[in-house]
Amino acid sequence: MPEPTKKDEMSNGEKESVATDSSEAPMPTPEISLEVSPPPAEQPVETEGKDPQPIEVLKPVQPEPVENGSKEPEPEAVVVGAKEQVESVNSEVKEEAPSPCSPPPPATVKEEAEPVVTEVNQPPEPVVTVVTPPPPPPPPEPVVTEVTQPPEPVVTVVTPPPPPPPEPVVTVQVTPPPPPADKDDDGTTNTPSPPPPPEDANTVKKLSIELPNDSVHVSAMGRKDSVWSLGEGQAPEDLDKPVDTPPLSSLLIERPQGGSITVGGDISFVAKVEAQDLLRKPTIKWFKGKWMDLASKTGKHLQLKETFDRRTKIHTFEMHIIKAKDNYAGNYRCEVTYKDKFDSCSFDLEVKELEQSQSVDIRSAFKRSSEGHEDAGDLDFSGLLKHRNQREPKQDETPEVDVWEILKSARPDQYEKIAFEYGITDLRGLLKRLKKTKKEEKKSEAFAKKLDPAYQVDKGGKIRLVVDLADPTVELKWYKNGQEIRPTPKFIFEQKGTQRILVINNCGLNDDAAYSVAAGEEKCTTELFVKELPVKITKEIEAVKTTVNERIELECEVSEEGAQVKWCKNGVEVPTGPRSRYRVKSEGLKHWLIIDDASKEDTGTFSLMASGGTSEAKVQVELKPLKIIQDLQDMTVLLGQPLKMHCEIFPGNVPGRWYRNGQLIQSNDRINILQRAKNHRLEIVNSTIHDAGDYTFVPEGYTQSLCAKVHIVDPPRVHLESLNFPDNTVTIVAGNKLRVEIPISGEPAPRVVWMKGERVILDSGHRVRAETFSDYTSLTIDIAEKEDTGNYKIVLQNEAGEAGASIKVKVVDIPDPPEVPLVTEVGGDWCSMTWEPPIYDGGSPILGYFIERKKKQSSRWMRLNFDLNKETTFEPKKMIEGVPYEVRVFAVNAIGVSKPSEPSKAFVPLAVTSEPTMLVVDDVTDTTVTMKWRPPETIGAAGLDGYLVEYCIEGTDDWRVTNKELTEKTKYTITGLPPEAKILVRVRAINAAGASTPRTLQHSILVKEVIEPPKIRIPRHLKQTYTRKVGEAVNLVIPFMGKPRPKVSWLKEGQTVDPTQVTIRNTDCDSIIFIRKAERKHSGKYDMKVEVENHVDTAIIDIQIVDLPGPPQCVKIDEVWGGNVALDWTPPKDNGNAAITGYTIQKADKKTMEWYTCIEHYHRTCITITELVVGNEYFFRIYSENMVGLSEGATQTKDSALIVKEGMQLKNPEYIDHDFKEPPKFTQPLINTFAIAGYNATLNCSVRANPRPKVIWMKNKIAIIDDPRYRMFSNQGVCTLEIRKPSPYDGGMYSCKAINDLGDALVECKLEVKGGFTFSELMQRGVPLHLIDKYMSETKVVEQPEK
Repeated sequence: MPEPTKKDEMSNGEKESVATDSSEAPMPTPEISLEVSPPPAEQPVETEGKDPQPIEVLKPVQPEPVENGSKEPEPEAVVVGAKEQVESVNSEVKEEAPSPCSPPPPATVKEEAEPVVTEVNQPPEPVVTVVTPPPPPPPPEPVVTEVTQPPEPVVTVVTPPPPPPPEPVVTVQVTPPPPPADKDDDGTTNTPSPPPPPEDANTVKKLSIELPNDSVHVSAMGRKDSVWSLGEGQAPEDLDKPVDTPPLSSLLIERPQGGSITVGGDISFVAKVEAQDLLRKPTIKWFKGKWMDLASKTGKHLQLKETFDRRTKIHTFEMHIIKAKDNYAGNYRCEVTYKDKFDSCSFDLEVKELEQSQSVDIRSAFKRSSEGHEDAGDLDFSGLLKHRNQREPKQDETPEVDVWEILKSARPDQYEKIAFEYGITDLRGLLKRLKKTKKEEKKSEAFAKKLDPAYQVDKGGKIRLVVDLADPTVELKWYKNGQEIRPTPKFIFEQKGTQRILVINNCGLNDDAAYSVAAGEEKCTTELFVKELPVKITKEIEAVKTTVNERIELECEVSEEGAQVKWCKNGVEVPTGPRSRYRVKSEGLKHWLIIDDASKEDTGTFSLMASGGTSEAKVQVELKPLKIIQDLQDMTVLLGQPLKMHCEIFPGNVPGRWYRNGQLIQSNDRINILQRAKNHRLEIVNSTIHDAGDYTFVPEGYTQSLCAKVHIVDPPRVHLESLNFPDNTVTIVAGNKLRVEIPISGEPAPRVVWMKGERVILDSGHRVRAETFSDYTSLTIDIAEKEDTGNYKIVLQNEAGEAGASIKVKVVDIPDPPEVPLVTEVGGDWCSMTWEPPIYDGGSPILGYFIERKKKQSSRWMRLNFDLNKETTFEPKKMIEGVPYEVRVFAVNAIGVSKPSEPSKAFVPLAVTSEPTMLVVDDVTDTTVTMKWRPPETIGAAGLDGYLVEYCIEGTDDWRVTNKELTEKTKYTITGLPPEAKILVRVRAINAAGASTPRTLQHSILVKEVIEPPKIRIPRHLKQTYTRKVGEAVNLVIPFMGKPRPKVSWLKEGQTVDPTQVTIRNTDCDSIIFIRKAERKHSGKYDMKVEVENHVDTAIIDIQIVDLPGPPQCVKIDEVWGGNVALDWTPPKDNGNAAITGYTIQKADKKTMEWYTCIEHYHRTCITITELVVGNEYFFRIYSENMVGLSEGATQTKDSALIVKEGMQLKNPEYIDHDFKEPPKFTQPLINTFAIAGYNATLNCSVRANPRPKVIWMKNKIAIIDDPRYRMFSNQGVCTLEIRKPSPYDGGMYSCKAINDLGDALVECKLEVKGGFTFSELMQRGVPLHLIDKYMSETKVVEQPEK
């Protein structure tokens, strides 16, 4: 059942009374007499909570068990339900709200006549609990409750049956308090509370919380009927429907446990699922309340985590709540599903307020108790009356604010806000005290009679809520927990005169809520309490006698479906957690307690406790004969490795003890003893020599035992650390002897193998051999060679295992010779050379190189350097020009000098030529300068490769190379010069030795040319129309003259020529127009314009592209007479861009449909066909013809011509079909619209057109394409644009355009979006910053005119 809140804290509708608690310990009075008489007529009796139900008496029932029962039980007085009900105020004995694990409250039995009991408010006196027994008093049955403090005196008031006079006398009996409970006894009887079972499917928790949101209103906290957010998953009217869930199965091996934290604290809930039998990861869901899935609420306050341990094969699911708030409290649920398996667990979270200094003012009096015992967190209205061991001194100061006066002058809908503002959490108790204060009631203008403060009804019963209206015409609305009530078979609205009645049929627990009725601006509220009947046992539990490891099912049947029951063993509640051996199942009225694997400890008395009774049965479990399924095995274990021994016996779940050499083995950090069902394991983490011996496993309760032997061996090891060689590398000079000794160990003595690569080194080798002794092994190389360099591997083996190691032997020698040197550059008496280092450096770094040279014809080498050259480059000097030379290189390391490299290719030192001569200007244009010169006087042995021409603008030193490649000619034209610029020119001669000294022109050159007017020379065949067929290529060359180079431009029909259609290439003397594949659109007049400064010349080229014509139009038979047929037609719509030269007419007999030509090259559009055969029926078709040829298709007559005899022909009338085609036309335009931000908006218009038009929607004249914020519909000409949740940024001009072959139409409207978003909301939506700034500025501009 859901946790009680403000509204259902008192399950039977009792009213509470408060009395101030004195500083002294209250002493019970020996006897108290109360005289109860009806009030006089002029003074009506003031009662609380008027209830239209008849007065009820709650009879005592069987004792009710207490959860978490670590407290001393104490008899509790049974409460009377009347028009004025008084609450038991014993400070530690009070009525508990039902919880998921506790049975329902005691049943209520109606009596026909009860006295009317009024409330006696005497602050200094102790509070009295009134008990009205039935006329035949039954034997008293105490109710078990939890006591955490020394109990207060219990005062019982006994009211006899009502006598005939109307003034009954009430006798009060005072019972002395029992001795206080011993704390030690409490500790011994402490039983942990089992985790709460899954919520009933018919119970709906409406209290919900959205963790990431920090703005939950305070008034929505604390009530079970306050719904913070319904979301979109389930409608409010569907909340009362049961939730279908799969059958439960045991997936969870560890269930999340409830807990409590203070505001701002962190807490974690853990659920574990064993994946031993699962093929994939199970699915887990975390819920708040009944339906809120927390997967979508993760954020800074909620985090979900999943991990998987491959060793134990356990999935761990965690839910972390960070910086909890007070509204995070409530019931949570964890659901796990895997294929057809399902498991669920509920748990509670309690969020406590931070401790504050208590005072005796009203704000501290009506706060919840949070002292950590059983009822922590419940409303504790009687907190001022409790006697505590550690009572704070009473404060004499009065509160700074008089909350009573504030509440008296406030409206009822402001009570929660005031309570939150002044820290009052027990709002219900505060309101009860407020009702006792005299307050002027404002006369209602809408209600002649309001609802009573509260109503009470039995579960399954019917109730009527009646109000009387002062104005019958006022609109009336009924609400349940703030949600409007609609007429249904459950809720029926009735009307009698000015009375308005709400009838609630078949009341259930979900109808236990706050109801209100609104008439215009006024509103009155009430609360409805639904009582549950006691659950009785209809079928008792049967006794069971079985053996160990068998399945036990205890079955019991109760009187109500979904009832909360409690299973106990020997008076202690049975644990049903995820790792418990007990499982509880219920189906309809039946309840089962299942023990899948019974043990001897399960022997005892099992009982089922319900609110209406208890059923008990005895269970006896005996041992089975022992059967060894798997015996212990002898083992050999490596020293330091884990030792694991395993055996399997039947029956399972039989504990046992392990022994080694007769000594009992105890679990510690190194030794782990495990038992799971039939399997028993002994695991030792790191085995030692002392772990060897005889092991024995003795099952408990049996004389048989299982034995095995364990032998510990030591694997071989190689001790390279004793060599002290860096990186295990041994260096030896080639030709010397090497001997390496390496210590080894192992028991028994290992066999040693030396290997280099795949080759095994034997002890009988001649030059290289390996030897092994008791504690070391050695490698010997008599004369080290270069090939001995490498990794040598040592492998040790014995029966305990295998070990290996490797050492590296490095043989050093003189390096190999360097690579052949390469001469990269040659001068007149020098050169530049480079080479690559030797491939093998001899095992030692190269220190430097020696260089030698010689003449090619000589055999005498001369060393060029006596100090080592560190680099791989060198520059020999002082050589004779024109003489071929060779060079070679030696490499040097710490061992010595290598052999010389191969000689380089022969090279000849060469010098550059002298400068060119006689440099002069040959020609000048506006952009070019042509220069001429003579070869240099001295060329030399290297010869002449070419010339390099450079220029610079006068006044600068920026010389630019004009020819990227050398020119062998003595004449060159410099192009791309700026007009009217002055330049300087120079020329260099280039050969293999390099560039010569430049020859520079003495004076500057002005870049300017003499103007020659342009002149176009049109070829003769282009002076008339140039005709080509479609698909042919057009290539026209039009020469012209002019200087400097003329500027040429082309126009077609006054428009610029499209370069993608026509290619135009211009040179200095002509212009080429090229069309690769001519089309008819290329036809037209092309204007050519040639310009030289202010001089212009033009020409027109007429190009005609012709194609085959189309067929004639509307060929029809005008008249048929005798053997003649008159035909008429109209010229073709498309003449192929050429004149129609004639027509070809053909005829065909209808029987054969073979076409024959009647006439060709006919020029007119009408003709008479003669000499037709009488009795035949003819069709006719006509081809068009132009200069290209006949049309591809012919137009045939629709009708045939039947040649009949004279006087027998009937001419049928002709009918013209109506043309329904029309261009688009909007019959309903768009209308300017205002939209609200966040709510969908639609724009509608209607259009008529044939054929069906294409509709395009635009915003600010930009087409809307593939935008998920817009949806477009078109149905029967009605066009709709839906804008999803618009923002002010979506405002603007929207237009709808309809297009078909006959035309188009356009309508527009303006959309304005009111309301908007904050800067943070726009950032969360991902809107760019520049758009946010624009939107914020526009919003300010719009808001200012409105103000």
